[in-house]
Amino acid sequence: MMLVPRRNDFDLFDNFFDDGFFPPKKERNMMKTDIRELKDKYLVDVDLPGYEKENIKVSLENGYLTVSAKVDKKEENKEHEKYVHRERFMSECSRSFYLGEDVKEEDIEAEFKNGILQVSIPKKEETKKLNEPRHIEIK
Repeated sequence: MMLVPRRNDFDLFDNFFDDGFFPPKKERNMMKTDIRELKDKYLVDVDLPGYEKENIKVSLENGYLTVSAKVDKKEENKEHEKYVHRERFMSECSRSFYLGEDVKEEDIEAEFKNGILQVSIPKKEETKKLNEPRHIEIK
């Protein structure tokens, strides 16, 4: 067996996923989202570690639920402190999900806790009935 070091400028696997169809690797790690379906609602969990509640916005427009977040970790340099190496970042990101025109803003609830934003979206009555188990009589 021969070990070949990975070249930083070429990786067949990474190049395959960086073809424009898949989001860039950096973006794939931002705002990871899980959507769960419960009996009477949908729960959308969005990972937003390092963000403050005040910098997160949830909006509903034309049937699209949009979650956007902003972080600015720029800090003032104090005169008596000397850094050998320092990393801070600024970032803005957003994701949108189509909910349909029937969902009202006042029906949606959102909670931010431990770096996770949870958005609760109630199901419409028709959707609840469609998801109920139905028994078909065999003749």
